[in-house]
Amino acid sequence: MLKPRSLTYTTSAIGLCIGMIASSAAAFEGNVSPETVDRSDVYSPFAGRAYPDQVLFGDLHFHTEISFDAGLIGTNLTMHDAFRVARGEKILSNTGQPVQLVRPLDFLAITEHAEMLGIATAVRGSDPRLLGDEWGRRIHDLFNSGQEGRMKAFGEIIQIGTVEGRDPTAGLDLDGDIWLDIVETVDLYNDPGTFTALSGFEWTFTPQGDNLHRVIVFGDGAERTSQTRPFSFFDGADPELLWDYLAGYEAQTGGNVIAVPHNANVSNGLMFAPTKFDGSPMDAEYAAKRNRWEPMHEMTQIKGDEETHPLLSPDDEFADFESWDVGNISGTVPKTPEMLRYEYARSALKVGLEVEREIGVNPFKFGLYGTTDSHTALPTTREDNYFGKYQHTEPSPKRHGVDVIPADDPALRILTEQESAAGLTAVWARENTRREVHGALKRKEAYATTGSRIRVRIFGGWDFTEADLGAPDFVSEGYSRGVPMGGDLTNAPDGAAPSIMVRALRDPDGANLDRVQVIKGWIDASGETFERVFDIAVSGDRVIGEDGRAREPVGNTVDIENATYTNTIGAVALDGIWTDPDFDPTENAFYYVRVIEIPKPRWTTYDAAFFDIPLPDTVPATTQDRAYTSPIWYSTGE
Repeated sequence: MLKPRSLTYTTSAIGLCIGMIASSAAAFEGNVSPETVDRSDVYSPFAGRAYPDQVLFGDLHFHTEISFDAGLIGTNLTMHDAFRVARGEKILSNTGQPVQLVRPLDFLAITEHAEMLGIATAVRGSDPRLLGDEWGRRIHDLFNSGQEGRMKAFGEIIQIGTVEGRDPTAGLDLDGDIWLDIVETVDLYNDPGTFTALSGFEWTFTPQGDNLHRVIVFGDGAERTSQTRPFSFFDGADPELLWDYLAGYEAQTGGNVIAVPHNANVSNGLMFAPTKFDGSPMDAEYAAKRNRWEPMHEMTQIKGDEETHPLLSPDDEFADFESWDVGNISGTVPKTPEMLRYEYARSALKVGLEVEREIGVNPFKFGLYGTTDSHTALPTTREDNYFGKYQHTEPSPKRHGVDVIPADDPALRILTEQESAAGLTAVWARENTRREVHGALKRKEAYATTGSRIRVRIFGGWDFTEADLGAPDFVSEGYSRGVPMGGDLTNAPDGAAPSIMVRALRDPDGANLDRVQVIKGWIDASGETFERVFDIAVSGDRVIGEDGRAREPVGNTVDIENATYTNTIGAVALDGIWTDPDFDPTENAFYYVRVIEIPKPRWTTYDAAFFDIPLPDTVPATTQDRAYTSPIWYSTGE
């Protein structure tokens, strides 16, 4: 398929110097001991330390003017502009507004759509190959006839390419050397030790309007990525064919690549169905392939958050967060309740336990990360600096109420104000290089945030104590006696239960922390799955009850009219150790950590204050951004 070239818990507040800048994880492939050399006669305690000791933040799902659904509807910013702003420069947006990030990103992946790659460039540049085709000339002339014609041209391309599933550019060779331009430009901005630039593309498969998109992220430079071409759904309309392409790439080049599903929340139950794409029963070989090629899931971005849903988690008061739950991505088929459990990460992790019980392999053993899915070439994720998904939804007093997903049925419409100012991927790495960033993704030592740069680190083990948590560098004990996020616990000692050790630190330019929670999911002897939320550290003088919950809210300092808040509530840092109070060594389980900030104004509230416009009534005025770690799994080993 390779295309040539072609509950026991303890809590304590900890200071700003949380020790998290001197921490973290494993070798490129698999975990290692925190010490790889004899240091008994070495003065420096850090000489030879092998585990990752820094957290890096970046965006792994990102479009510029090259993508057809960006360049054909107003985006003019290039890859060069994208890297400039990601690295901290101030630039002018697509609508001429100055924009800059509060701090540079550490890494960025360019992931243009594989489908119709080159058509936006060809239309805007009057490419002779396009003009020599009757359909191509008509689209070109429509596009250049004004805004109405531009939208008609774009609508026709979408209808043919994504609804009918035909490539309207077949035979025109419009992509030319665009892929080579992409991977060579990415190499130009890759600066090992300072900034990591990654190549990728998006496989944009939308059968019957249901989202099955995957983002492909390479861990290699142009010397390898130039040997392939992006694999579109026109090349293969089945995830298994995409996995075959990935396998072929690695076999031919010796490189590294992964696929990452996203926006299961608009797949109408298709993304995490416990069957193959054709509806046949899932077998162990299929499950192993999915586990191998899709180690991460993109669970939060502009098109909503998909941790869980209130109908799936009725006892979780934080479940209804940035929900897109009315229909599929095309706005053509309404959502039904039975679809939901196959669309959200928490329930999918539980479905994975069910499938594993039946066939012996868990297909949904994925880590969690977040991205923007920006189509403006601007990776803006803060509520007070949100530049929208498209050029026409950059900051403006008129951007609320614009269709993001238009639909004949008004109940299936999604409006601009329902976009989420999200998200970011955080990885624990030893240095800022492709090898380390991509390696962290493969071993799942990564986590998602909904836009803030919250720092969080977790370890799971059998005998952690409060003394371990209080150690200046608790990471050494975490690695030597346990596993980090993304790891596996097995062989439970007699009478022991998993303990989760957590440290969390607020974004230094953001909101204080409300609480830290452990979410557990498990399967019992009868095959029924369960979930439960535990608060393990809370700010202020609130008390965690015997049920493992602090029911009292943290409070709210938001001044909605002026779109301001204060950090007079919450905590700068929280930490805790939690031991599973209901552990049964015969039941497979997973544990992940959710860190929640105090309330602050939502981006729509900043808009209302800045532009002096009414607040939209379709979304809340405040939000509580959060981080989700990749899980730690417990397995009986049977």
